Amino acid sequence: MQAIVFRYSLPRFALATVLGALTPRAYTGPLAPTSLLDVPEPTLPAADWAIVRTACAASAAATPSRFSWMAFDNPLTSLISFPHILGHEAVGVIEAVGPGVSTRRVGERVAVNPWLSCGPRGIQPPCAACQQGQVTLCEHFTEGHLAPGIHLGNCRSAGGGYAPRLAAHESQLMPIPDAVSPEQAVFADPFAVSLHAVLKARPAPGAAVLVYGCGTLGLLAITILHVLFPTAQIIAVARYAHQEQMARALGAQRVIRTRRADQIIETVAGLTGAPILRPRQGLPWLRQGVDIIYDMVGSPESLEVGVRVTNPRGRIVISGVDRPARFEWTPLYFKEVQLIGSNAFGVETWDGVRQHAMAFYLQWAAEGRFDLAPLLTHRFRLAQYRDAFVTAQRKGSQQAVKVVFDLRPGGV
Repeated sequence: MQAIVFRYSLPRFALATVLGALTPRAYTGPLAPTSLLDVPEPTLPAADWAIVRTACAASAAATPSRFSWMAFDNPLTSLISFPHILGHEAVGVIEAVGPGVSTRRVGERVAVNPWLSCGPRGIQPPCAACQQGQVTLCEHFTEGHLAPGIHLGNCRSAGGGYAPRLAAHESQLMPIPDAVSPEQAVFADPFAVSLHAVLKARPAPGAAVLVYGCGTLGLLAITILHVLFPTAQIIAVARYAHQEQMARALGAQRVIRTRRADQIIETVAGLTGAPILRPRQGLPWLRQGVDIIYDMVGSPESLEVGVRVTNPRGRIVISGVDRPARFEWTPLYFKEVQLIGSNAFGVETWDGVRQHAMAFYLQWAAEGRFDLAPLLTHRFRLAQYRDAFVTAQRKGSQQAVKVVFDLRPGGV
């Protein structure tokens, strides 16, 4: 079968990073680390694994940040292995099960929880984090019967979703309700990411919150805040016109559409009634501002703006990932701001129910609590991966939000 493979090569990383400043096609060009290659069909690493025929897989790879953190100094490079098949947001149909599988059956439609924690690695007893359902904090990402890897899509011995078939442990397979289509189910992973971020800092009734970034995760955070915390005053920072339109449709009362940090700060001041403080040099800042910021960008600029516009002892939840760089963080200590990291998802508790975040999404989608159809803006076949990755990067000109690979026969 053919799959999109990411190979480790420092010269390829460096060349793609340099040429990527000129055109995003450099990240998938003939000299880039990403290629469509012939690979073996997946096999079962253990008896309690299954083979899934992929229906849809979301495109979230080949971005400049991915290349930079793999090529240079990043601690997570100690937890992954090469080469690997890309893709960790996948849904499909179970095609075969190992003799040790007891909870899933052939023919079931499933969303894949990609995390390669104790269960998939065959480690018993599971670590304390896995016992609590917090698999992203697993202690054993480099151990067990798999090569190092955090999740499907960055592990040499467990294939990802950018392939017609993949192998997954039975604990990774979430049944999709009949009322939920594959196009809806493919949002289970990113929705769970945003749900985890929001539930780590739950707004009080009437609180002013800021969602920084209106890509997929930001728009899903707005949806979650609007549905679960309907009295929250939601302000969003968007970069493009189509993001602004979607943010308003999903529940944001105010949308700031600019990249200029000073304009974001001054607009937040106007919306919250906070006086603007202007230092002799640099950006303005606010002593008061918003109660919580959900930073779905995670850039030095978004962090700097965040510490300048949040309240004293306010909270900033950081779920986005961008290239590291210096930012002026004096307001962080001066206002005693809390920076809260938010990594993917796990078991959550909401309204007295404790279950996996992806299960919450599939349940709420089946109940029709929200309509995410407008967020799925582009579909591609696997062979069109170069166009898919370029579209995902050129969000403004392509009016793109969620880009998916449709691997079903006759799809797209």
